[in-house]
This record gives sequence, C-alpha cells and structure tokens, in this order.
Amino acid sequence: MTPDYDLAVIGGGPAGVAGALTAALAGLGVVLIDAAPRLGGQYFRRPAPGFRAGRPGALHHGLDRFTRQCEDLAGRADVLTGHRVWTVERDGGAVTVRCLAGDREERPRTVTARRLLIAAGAHDRPLPFPGWDLPGVLTPGAAQALLKGDLVVAGRRVVVAGTGPFLLPVAAGLAAAGAHVLGVHEAGGRTGLARHPFLAAGKLAEAFGYGARLARHRVPYRGRQAVVEAHGDGALTHVTIADLDRDWNPVATRTVACDTLACGYGFVAQLDLPVQLGCALRADPYGDLAVTVDAGMRTSVPGVYAAGETTGVGGAVLAEAEGRLAGRAVAADLGRRVPPDPVLSRRRDRLAAFARALGEAYPVRPGWRGWLRDDTPVCRCEEVPLAAVREALELGATDARSVKLLSRAGMGWCQGRMCGYAVSCLAGGSPAGDARAGAGGQGGGEARPGAGPAAFHRPIAQPVRLGDLAGTAAEPPRPGPPGTPAEVSHPPTEG
Repeated sequence: MTPDYDLAVIGGGPAGVAGALTAALAGLGVVLIDAAPRLGGQYFRRPAPGFRAGRPGALHHGLDRFTRQCEDLAGRADVLTGHRVWTVERDGGAVTVRCLAGDREERPRTVTARRLLIAAGAHDRPLPFPGWDLPGVLTPGAAQALLKGDLVVAGRRVVVAGTGPFLLPVAAGLAAAGAHVLGVHEAGGRTGLARHPFLAAGKLAEAFGYGARLARHRVPYRGRQAVVEAHGDGALTHVTIADLDRDWNPVATRTVACDTLACGYGFVAQLDLPVQLGCALRADPYGDLAVTVDAGMRTSVPGVYAAGETTGVGGAVLAEAEGRLAGRAVAADLGRRVPPDPVLSRRRDRLAAFARALGEAYPVRPGWRGWLRDDTPVCRCEEVPLAAVREALELGATDARSVKLLSRAGMGWCQGRMCGYAVSCLAGGSPAGDARAGAGGQGGGEARPGAGPAAFHRPIAQPVRLGDLAGTAAEPPRPGPPGTPAEVSHPPTEG
C-alpha cells in the first residue's frame, strides 16, 4: 500500500509547524495533525476567530512570525486541526496514524506516511498537597490557556506558586488582565538562572522585563516559598504558604486569602506516542525523561523523528530550531538535496545547553513529600490517597507501575499525566528510574521504554470509544494526494 504522504507531523506548535514547513519547502508531501482547533500549541494558543481579540499578539512573543509560517504552510501541506491522535503503528516502511476528528461526534480518520515527526509538546507537572483537588486550584498552564485561548481571567485574587521561570509570564499576564495577583512564590529561590549568566543572558533580560511588569502591578516575588496546603469548603478560600529550607522542608507558615491558586513545578514531555513506537528515552540528572535523538532529530526507531519538548523541555525558540532540523533531515533521508546548515545546528546546540541549565536551576527537591498527609489525594482522578500508595508499597510495590496495579493511582481519565511523577517519587525513585529499573538497567542516562514508565507506557494515547477501537479494520476513504490544497477541519458546532 502506497502511503498517503511523505511525512506526517503530529503537533501544531512551533516545532511541528517549523518541521512541516521545512519539509514541504523541500518538495515533500506533508500532513500536519493537531488536536486543537487552531495551530499554535500551548505557546501560541489563541482565541477562536469569533472572539475578535483587539490585540491578539499582546500575550505572545513572536506571534507574527509564527502566523506567517502558518500562512506559508497552508498552501503547501494538508493541515488537520481538531484531530486527536490515539495510536501510531509502524508496518514495514510506513507509519499509520489513527485519529479521531471533531469534538462532540468524533469521526475516525487514518493517515499513512513514509516518515513521522512527533512534536507533541509538554504539559504541566503538579505536585500533590492537601487541598490541591479543590475548585480554584489549577496549574499555571491552565491559567494561561484560559487567558490566551478564551480571554478568561482564572480568578480575582490569585496566588501563583511552584518553580521555574514560567511562573513570571503567567503572573504578569493575569495581573495585566485585571486579576489581583497576591504574590509569586518560587520554591527554588530567587537566583535561578542567575547562576548561569552566560548561557541565560537573553532569558535574564526577559525575566527582568516580567519583573518590571510585576512591579508595576505591585506583585511581590518571593523565593524559597511554596503553597503547602489549600483550604476551603467546596471551593478555595485561602492557602498556607511556607518558608522552605534548601530541600523544600517547611520552616514557618502563614495563610493568605484567595479564590484561585495557579501552582506548578515545571513541565513533563508528552511521551505516549514515542513510547508506543519503542523510541529510546534519556534521563536528565533530575529524573525527567525525553526522547533520545541524533543531530538530525532522528530517534532510535527508523523513520521516526522527534522535535520540541518531546526531546526535552526548552521553550519555543529551541522547539522551532529542532523542527527545522527535523524537516531538513527527513527531506535528506528521502533523497532531496539539502545542504548542511551548521549555523542552525550550532544555534540548536546553544539553545539546548540553555535548556539543560534551566533544569539545573529549577530542580524539584525531595522535601515536598513532607507536605502530604495520609488523606491527601495523590491521584485525583481515582481519589487515591497517600495512605493507599503507602499500603501498596508495604505490599511489595517498587515503582509507579506496580503502585498503579495495587492502588489504581494513574488509572483515571488523565492516565497518570497529573500524578505519574509524584507516584514515581513516592515509590522511591523517579520516572527515569522506573524506566531504567523496568528495563533491567543499573543507572546511567538511557531508559528503554519497552518496560517504560507507567505514566507513559500504554498502547492507546487518548481516550477512545470501544466502537472506534473495534472499527479500525474498516478504514475511511483516504484524503487527496499530497500537494492538494490544505484541509482545515474544525470541531463541529451546534446550529
């Protein structure tokens, strides 16, 4: 069977769009698939056209450039928005991507291609604490998504907490939109990237810009502090903020009245599809996993490439550079004449070095485990408390996967995306350690996903109806041949 396309790209953020456009400009037949109704990913999330935003670029850096890339891509590739990829299969020299199209009445759709680029991005990493399941508690990414995508301010009196530089733009955006941001509480201290001045010179300037915006709105920024408990009867009313020692053990506490808490501790790469395909993973010193790639963004699986946060969380600029490198590599591997671009490669290496420095500047310290009580929900979907996780460990569980089997932690709707990191740590390791231990490893930086982390190792990446699963043998008609005008599919709306 002849594949429909030369290249299928999963993910419509900076990496996916850059990779698709680069490959299309080299003459390949390309399809770009994304679950959202508009391209942009989390970074360039925008309101629907019907919102008629007065200044659509006010909450973004580089939106004009990204918009031009999308316009250039539209005439050169097929763009399938509103398509959720639930599984990917390799058969010989082709890749089959199975999607569900639409929002309410989802329709199955199958795409085949000679090569696959995975640019699926990342999601917030929360840590559990008493009260984190209350209405009014959300992640910084969710607060920003509401603001960027729906022009909705998450609350009136907002506390922003966690670790990492992402807290700054979230707090600044909320304050500019009219929220009373009561404070930004950075668990890791105030210095952060200042410990890497040469690598982070540009980002330091950006951080100072956010700091100036927070100062204009009189938003305090405090280091070595964290929210260790949320309180309320049916909804958030106040939080307990603790001063922390170096390992994040609480030293002294106070309470702050608020109706919204945006709390997160960095990001976790979306690894469901690479793990499905058997791509090798690597682990950083702090236990985070990412896909292993070579200089051309090739994974360990022939014909499969990865770019952006899938290869390690590093931001939109790095993601775009990796997408371009991947697009060039795909074109070269399929016989197109693609001259070397050492400038782009050096730029990617420099940005990747900064991403590694970012991980070193904002690690998650072990003291957060001391914030928990026996009745604290660790898995919110399945309402699994810490006591049940401890019971699973007493029964012999040694990693997140065995804890899941004994306690149901990670079996809910999110499939461990929200609790997987915490469960791995509570089991005495990390997601990377789980992957290495499951593969029989003795440490080091490589993690084989064949026995991989429970939070990612599943044959189905998205919730899917049994009827769609059973009907995979009855394939729908293929789309038109590569090079036809772009198809943009939006979720159906009610009349």
